[in-house]
Amino acid sequence: MNMKKILLLFFAVAFGFAFATSCIKEIDPQNSTITAEQAGNAPGAYDNFVNAITSTLVGKFTYSGSSNTPYDYGYPSFYLMRDVMGQDIVAGYGNNWYMTWYGCGTGLGPMYAVSQYPWTYYYGWIKDCNTVLSLAGAEPAEDKVTGAGIAHAMRAMFYMDLARMFAPKTYALDKDSETVPIVKETTSVDDLAHNPRATNEDMWAFILSDLDKAEEYLADYTRSNVYTPDLSVVYGLKARAYLVMEDWANAQKYAKQAQSGYSIMSKEEYTSRETGFNTPNQSWMFGVTFKANDPNILQNDGDSSWASWMCIEVNPDVSGCGYASNYGSQMLIDRHLYETIPVTDFRKDCFVDFAIDELASNAEIEEALEAYSDYPNWVRRTGHDGSYGYVGGLSLKFRLAGGQAGRDNQYVGFVVAVPLMRVEEMYLIEAEAAGMQNEANGIALLTQFAKKRDASYEYGTHHDAYGNTSTPTFRNEVWWQRRVEFWGEGLATFDIKRLNKGIIRSYANTNHVESYRWNSTEPPQWMNLCIVQTETNYNYSCTNNPTPVKPATDSEEYKW
Repeated sequence: MNMKKILLLFFAVAFGFAFATSCIKEIDPQNSTITAEQAGNAPGAYDNFVNAITSTLVGKFTYSGSSNTPYDYGYPSFYLMRDVMGQDIVAGYGNNWYMTWYGCGTGLGPMYAVSQYPWTYYYGWIKDCNTVLSLAGAEPAEDKVTGAGIAHAMRAMFYMDLARMFAPKTYALDKDSETVPIVKETTSVDDLAHNPRATNEDMWAFILSDLDKAEEYLADYTRSNVYTPDLSVVYGLKARAYLVMEDWANAQKYAKQAQSGYSIMSKEEYTSRETGFNTPNQSWMFGVTFKANDPNILQNDGDSSWASWMCIEVNPDVSGCGYASNYGSQMLIDRHLYETIPVTDFRKDCFVDFAIDELASNAEIEEALEAYSDYPNWVRRTGHDGSYGYVGGLSLKFRLAGGQAGRDNQYVGFVVAVPLMRVEEMYLIEAEAAGMQNEANGIALLTQFAKKRDASYEYGTHHDAYGNTSTPTFRNEVWWQRRVEFWGEGLATFDIKRLNKGIIRSYANTNHVESYRWNSTEPPQWMNLCIVQTETNYNYSCTNNPTPVKPATDSEEYKW
């Protein structure tokens, strides 16, 4: 790691990324529309615009334009920004670029660059969708139907994320809670100056209208890979939407329809040391992939990429790169969550046992680490050489690509795929939705799923695993499965807000970082993102969420 990178990292972490938004390129809803004349009608132009909707999801420095911003690599970066806000991921060790989200505070306020990040990305992607829909017209010709369907599906997905990130209350808790301004392909420039935040009720109606169009337009579409949405993804998005809205019948219906043609990952696939969560398989419904020629791979030693943060098996004697593997910025599993996973549940094998840290010698530690990795010396050094100083809680869920070549060369290893939707989510949505109509049916479906992960599973084991009894045993059991199954996949904060849960970081033997050990009885305020100030300055009808206030002290230890 060169000295320039070290200095940039130091200043970014030390000042909480508190750089003025005027220092970075801004993309606001104010310029998120485009006319057909601007787009042009060159041969192949329409298809190029359609391809841009998904090809820009990862791989480029869209936010800052700078290769020295290691969280600027696209859609999966939002997984970590959201998940570290809760309790499942510990991100406070080392010079971690996600510390602003893990540590709360004014750095998340509207005057700081961090608030520009979702605005730049999401409204840029929405602009791409609006361009396609503008060119397709209200009644798309036959050669434009598929493109319009993809645009409607993706726009719905983007607004679904924005609604859940910005609304203080989710749909089921408060239909009038404000989300974000809606910008459509028909929104005029004059309207943008007086474009209020849509209520949950209006936003989710708009999302469903997009998904209805997508369902119609993609009915006969057959895709060549999982990197473009098809009808099954539309069904999956509808299942997500109806889950948030607590329309249980429709959530169950569409989750079931989305499962067709897919199968749940086996133990061998889930824990594979070669292809674990880096290569699409029959459970992946939708995903993204980094390419060898992406700027995020070629520049900054490849460190501005997902795998730099989530894959720890990079050879320290050859490559020496990777924020997680070599710079001491690991993403750890919360110790209590880990300890609630039974030893009979194979998902526990994705995380290093905390008991290994009690072994007396490096040789003993490395022998124990052979159960997790073919490179136990590297894993031990990953934990011990940074500020963490341990190996317990290190994640080996996400593996490098390219086999041995990928371990020795990050330009090969970091070229991974990342799931955006897996069929396992549909099984758990189906179970929750069924159980909220008839609990016995839901328990049966949940147990059927859980036994594919743990043959010894017994219903009722995890209902109080998080110290929050505000929801019934059944929903807590589903929630626990989602927390373990989708660790690091960006759903944790959405579930905390949806279920109106608090977080627990302070407890006996916690591995959360001192000064960030906070407990709450409801979703913490910092999970409601602030709208960047440039939007509220020029959109006179746009309100904002309050700047979150960092807790002054650690919470008293929670007693489980």
